[in-house]
Amino acid sequence: MDKLQMRSPDLTQRKIDHIAELFPTVVTETLDADGNPIRAVDFDALRQELSNHIVEGPQERYQLDWPGKRAAALAANAPIAMTLRPVREESIDFDTTKNLFIEGDNLEALKLLQESYLGKVKVIYIDPPYNTGNDFVYDDVFAESSADYLARSGQKSETGDRLVANTEANGRFHSDWLSMMYSRLKLARGLLTDDGIIITAIGDHEHANLRLLLDQVFGAQNFISDVVWQGGRKNDSRYVSNGADYMLIYAKNETQLSELGVRWREPKVGLDTALAKAASIWSTRQSDDDASVQWKAWLKSKKTAGEITDSVARYDQLQSGTGRPMNTYGNITWPGRGGPRYEVLHPTTRKPVSLPKTGWRFQNDEMDRRIAAGQIWFGADETAIPRGISFLDETNEQVAISVFEQDRKAASTDMRNLMGEIVFENPKDRRVLARWIRLVTGGTKDAVVLDFFAGSGSTGHAVMDLNALDGGDRRYILVQLDEEVHHPHYDTIASIARERLRRAGVQAKQAAGLLGADLDVGFRSLHVATTNMADTLATPDDLTQYALSEAVGSVKPDRTDEDLLFQVLLDWGLDLAESIMAEDIGGRRVLSVADDALVACFADEVTDAIVQHIANRHPLRAVFLDAGFPSDAARINAEQFFREVSPETEVRAI
Repeated sequence: MDKLQMRSPDLTQRKIDHIAELFPTVVTETLDADGNPIRAVDFDALRQELSNHIVEGPQERYQLDWPGKRAAALAANAPIAMTLRPVREESIDFDTTKNLFIEGDNLEALKLLQESYLGKVKVIYIDPPYNTGNDFVYDDVFAESSADYLARSGQKSETGDRLVANTEANGRFHSDWLSMMYSRLKLARGLLTDDGIIITAIGDHEHANLRLLLDQVFGAQNFISDVVWQGGRKNDSRYVSNGADYMLIYAKNETQLSELGVRWREPKVGLDTALAKAASIWSTRQSDDDASVQWKAWLKSKKTAGEITDSVARYDQLQSGTGRPMNTYGNITWPGRGGPRYEVLHPTTRKPVSLPKTGWRFQNDEMDRRIAAGQIWFGADETAIPRGISFLDETNEQVAISVFEQDRKAASTDMRNLMGEIVFENPKDRRVLARWIRLVTGGTKDAVVLDFFAGSGSTGHAVMDLNALDGGDRRYILVQLDEEVHHPHYDTIASIARERLRRAGVQAKQAAGLLGADLDVGFRSLHVATTNMADTLATPDDLTQYALSEAVGSVKPDRTDEDLLFQVLLDWGLDLAESIMAEDIGGRRVLSVADDALVACFADEVTDAIVQHIANRHPLRAVFLDAGFPSDAARINAEQFFREVSPETEVRAI
């Protein structure tokens, strides 16, 4: 009977099998014999990806480099003996929810998720800690220490005296931050679907470095956009009000998005209100000119108030005779040179209009069709080049632009109202997150959304809002470090996030009313923990008879059968949100996952009757506690019984 490994997968071996797909970081630039830049494979980097120790490679090449980079790559690949422990008392709707909230270091969590969610996450949204020059809580072992950095960079004397002030510009801070992000981004990339998207929020301090880092991990060819979020104005700034944050958006494989014909569109903000107002103005107009003046004034006021966007405001004219809001600035000339050339008569003067130097955008018959349909604007006479007409009511969707304004104070107010007090500074705006998650997933209503810098849980809140809005089944996976906070009611940021999700779920249910009956507002709370398996390593001198008897049990005494089950789910790569049903069979507790996709019995004594009962159910997988079999013969008999009764079942022991 094979035994489960009970540890995270060795990613190095996986990457050997998928070099082309999984190693965009080894594609770089070098110089040919004539000094021209050419694309090349960085074999030092490739060897590092496939090695279990740090490989030196001093050769010059085009890349982002920093102290600790190789160690960070090694740390990303190294397996760990960790697990995820379920905590029912912290969870909401544990038995039915598909959402996960994981408390613990996200580097370890990402490794543990590799088997179960490889290629299954549609969108990753992260807002990592902004590097302001201070040490941060992600204290990875490969990050260069203050003392090491100061000594290496000549900022400490041989006697240990400080020679240079420790400002936030010091390279150690950038190196630590980049190492922290590099290992996590490498792991996160593997979790994305082939058409998946990652959105990384960042401020000014590491914006330039992060884009280069994302180029290395995801490939520069997969860059989508650098979105600017103008969140407020700082009138006390010395030079410029730097109130902007950024969202760097990358695809896992932009070529696949293109081949699938993916086009991101979002609803036009204020469309219905604008159409209703235009109809009201037109129906009560004193004249067509009067209606036009009212319409333009209304658009200006609403745009200033932020109630409509430019995608609505640019339809600043009302069509004569119908009152339809329209835009008459469409370019109908050929891009470049060599377009169709033919006469177009002005409808009033009946003379040929001015012909564009590059020709028309359409062939003659298409131009005639558009003129007949009222889709071409003509000037007062034939001297003006005609333009295309588009109408506001032709489409209710628009392309997002790469700059938008949204006051960040609104998110703080929103959370204070939800929690009843200020418990978290500068939370992410759930409305902004919901907008971009919906946009980049193309409206996919069953997307898996991951945020491994969860903070106060804004991403989970946004996912619930989206599902309440359109009846979707989106799922979230949130990971948050158990970072301590000084608050009378909450001990960690993770505890704040869980409480926020509880309250947001109640709020979403109430807002949805009857439509929210099937809304998933729960989450399974999981904690990153050391392996469930007991450490039985000992020196020969320690192996007394008493020690040997104590080492018989392979499971730590404080671990439950559900703890073991979740470690098995991780090892077998099964979804951690699958339904779990517990049964009592012959006085033994048996756990069934996803309608017998996996059946487990971790009883201290596994009887023949239990083995026969489970085999007769023909599960896809079955797992037992190795120590539960009284002898090797009993274990062999169990295997034999499965081969005879349920040969399709994969049987293992821990």
